[in-house]
Amino acid sequence: MIVRILGEGQYDLSDDAVGALNELDATVESAVEAGDEPAFREALVALLDGVRTAGVPHEADSLDESDLILPMADATLAEVRDMLSDEGLIPG
Repeated sequence: MIVRILGEGQYDLSDDAVGALNELDATVESAVEAGDEPAFREALVALLDGVRTAGVPHEADSLDESDLILPMADATLAEVRDMLSDEGLIPG
């Protein structure tokens, strides 16, 4: 699976890695729903770090479409709220 972090680039992640990130995604979603800015910031950093750690940078000159798009590290709570689906940022 190809995951894009806006403003940063794409990462190749295994399905197992994506599944493991769902817990971090749920924490982001909970913080957004609660309007808890500090918890949101911490959860978003953890989610993006999880992608960077579990993923391998995708070739920069590739034109492959991303399967999943995550917000940039400095996204606001409101911006992420607009990106959330019924399943959070990471479906599944």
